[in-house]
Amino acid sequence: MKVFIIGNQEAVLGFSLVGVSGKAVASAPEVNEALDAALSNADNGIVLITDDVARLVQARMDQLKLRSTVPLVVEIPGPQGVAADQPSLNEIVLRAIGVKL
Repeated sequence: MKVFIIGNQEAVLGFSLVGVSGKAVASAPEVNEALDAALSNADNGIVLITDDVARLVQARMDQLKLRSTVPLVVEIPGPQGVAADQPSLNEIVLRAIGVKL
């Protein structure tokens, strides 16, 4: 089971440094294309998507967050960090995969 990230250039680069592959995107069509590819890949167990990119396809993300099982789709904070009313990245990862960072 692999982790795959969809996000801005910096996030994808950062995750690649620890061995996580991904796709950098900047528009809604690119996000949808990357999501389609990631969801159809049987090797992917978790698909991370940065919140700045997720906002480009918010309706689809709302559905995926409610219905995704394998791969599990998890929205993570983008480059601006975590909003005051949102859980931290540690809390998100703990909830999603049960690993405390």
